[in-house]
Amino acid sequence: SIVVRYNGCLKNHINQERADIMNRLDYSVARPAATSVSINKVLKNTYILLSATLIFSALMATASVAFQMPPMTYLLSLGAAFLLIWLVLPRTANSSSGLAVVFAITGLMGFGLGPILSMYLALSNGPQIVATAFGGTGVIFLGLSGYALTTRKDFSFMGGFLIAGLLMVLVTALANIFLAIPALSLAISAVVIMLMSGFILYDTSRMIHGGETNYITMTISLYLSIYNIFVSLLQILGVMGGDE
Repeated sequence: SIVVRYNGCLKNHINQERADIMNRLDYSVARPAATSVSINKVLKNTYILLSATLIFSALMATASVAFQMPPMTYLLSLGAAFLLIWLVLPRTANSSSGLAVVFAITGLMGFGLGPILSMYLALSNGPQIVATAFGGTGVIFLGLSGYALTTRKDFSFMGGFLIAGLLMVLVTALANIFLAIPALSLAISAVVIMLMSGFILYDTSRMIHGGETNYITMTISLYLSIYNIFVSLLQILGVMGGDE
């Protein structure tokens, strides 16, 4: 009787251990699957929203060119957009109202591009310069995003270097307002393109590896990188290929 009871208890214990192991295995398999679904959702939502904001921004830039907005429009629109980024977006990024804020930010920045585009379009080869900058920006973004998505490499180590580089560029750009050295302006534009390219890799990597789950903030971050690359390419191409 004691042996039977012992065997029964041992059998129950073994069955319970098997059940616990299977539960742990099921959880370990389900957890990466759930994480993968969440990451894919963030990526999908980010790129859909980014595409919509880029189209909206382009339409606003076209309207600004058509209305022949004065140069001051660029600074005013940019200032208003960054106020929304600093003061409003953090409070709305986790709600549906954040979508309206994203379109307000990108619309303002697109509208502010109008005077700059008008200046370049006034050159004899202005349309070619704008088209080349637009195409170059697209190639850079698609190439870098595709590389990060395909290789799945972790570029999180770049964060500190990118922030330090951005601060150095800001200081240099402020100094060049007083120095007014054309060659330095070109160098700043080239460095900005490299930094923004690094941010594209960094931000895409954060989404892939689960470091960022908010597609609204990711959309703004990627949009700012694309915007700065486009403006910097315009400046470089305008100096190198302009007729003035």
